Amino acid sequence: MNVLREAKPNILVVGDLMIDHYLWGSCERISPEAPVQVVDIAKETTVLGGAGNVINNLKSLGANVNVCSVIGDDANGVELIEMLQNIDVNSDNIITQNGRKTSKKSRVIAVSQQVLRYDKESKDDISSSSVENILASLKSSISSYDMIILSDYGKGVLGGELSQGIIKLANKSSVKVLVDPKGSDFSKYKGAYLLTPNKKEAILATGIDIKDDKSLKEALLKLKDECDLGVSLITLSEDGIATLDKEVEIFPTVAQEVFDVTGAGDTVIASIGFALSAGLNIQETAAFSNLAAGVVVGKIGSATVTIDEIEEYEARLHKSTSDAHIKTFSEIDAVVKRYKKQDKKVVFTNGCFDILHVGHVKYLQVAKSFGDVLIVGLNSDASVSRLKGPTRPVNVAEDRAYLLAALEAVDFVVPFEEDTPYELIKMIEPDILVKGGDYKGKAVVGTEFSGKLKLVDFVDGKSTTKTIEKIQGSSC
Repeated sequence: MNVLREAKPNILVVGDLMIDHYLWGSCERISPEAPVQVVDIAKETTVLGGAGNVINNLKSLGANVNVCSVIGDDANGVELIEMLQNIDVNSDNIITQNGRKTSKKSRVIAVSQQVLRYDKESKDDISSSSVENILASLKSSISSYDMIILSDYGKGVLGGELSQGIIKLANKSSVKVLVDPKGSDFSKYKGAYLLTPNKKEAILATGIDIKDDKSLKEALLKLKDECDLGVSLITLSEDGIATLDKEVEIFPTVAQEVFDVTGAGDTVIASIGFALSAGLNIQETAAFSNLAAGVVVGKIGSATVTIDEIEEYEARLHKSTSDAHIKTFSEIDAVVKRYKKQDKKVVFTNGCFDILHVGHVKYLQVAKSFGDVLIVGLNSDASVSRLKGPTRPVNVAEDRAYLLAALEAVDFVVPFEEDTPYELIKMIEPDILVKGGDYKGKAVVGTEFSGKLKLVDFVDGKSTTKTIEKIQGSSC
């Protein structure tokens, strides 16, 4: 995830912008006028929808985003521009077309369930003059983008002329174009790097009934050949993502709890565009996108996802590598702040953990039981040598950190150079500070910054020193 955290790709989104309007309330009765629910509205919220949700997801992932679209000369259009400005997205390439209605979709939500939606919008193709203006403005700037995403919601912005015009301009400048397609005719997307149709859309576009691995491969091949794609891809809902680069690969996903799939496709194409722009290959990109989708379907409404949320989700699925759990001081500071905002109880302990043994594991399992998140401070090699003598450590800090991070009980490992973790504890301010039972009656470093001190007895007969003595004895 570090590569993705540092990435700041410049991405252009072109497509159907809209406003997602939510009316939140409760329902306790049926109308006497008709057999319908009466929803008592408590609050209203608005977020960018359609291509705007792709923009929101890219922004939350850390990308620099520009947008190009056509809206109406109406109050909804004014509101939409203001929403873009509020998230620092340049709206200079948005064209206002007289007589067109800016899309606004209103959803009534009662007790976390969507009960009604009503729309105000235009669905006709944008005018030829709007197409010409967009292509003219992009001709000189298109090479400045790392990626272009076409978000087609079938509302008339991405007709064949504009889609092909953008793809041809982008290909001349070696800029990849990704498309979230709509409809059954994908010919207007020919020459794009990849499309992200779902299974139903792929069936309609190819005429192939996708029901097994054989038909899936046939559909992927047909899309790749007929649309002249760099990579062929089909999203498979809860089954993940299928890709065809050199061969067919399926990347399964696991959503822990699904509340709402609204906008999940936007998250998928945004995360794919972001990951590819950051230099990930298609396999790494598909895995990352699956995680992003898994996070977003656990939220209500058109939702966004952050790198932090994806990393936490990956950890809960036990699919992350140990490296992802080893943090620097600045990284753990950000992590702790995030967890404390979520009212998570943070537990801290520290040690050399030179030769990992059952005593360590049981100690850490007990420590984790005191809270929600266990952070382990790990003495550096130089620190261990000063504390234990010149023959220690047996294992270097990198190895010790990796093994600790692989334990289920340990959430994060933070190496430190000092002899004590005083500065680390001061920064973290853990709810629970855990030390070994041998500290009973002794002063413990960092207690003034901790909520509570817990002492945990070690397993009798289990220690690094005794392990080393046993090894030395057996080698004589």
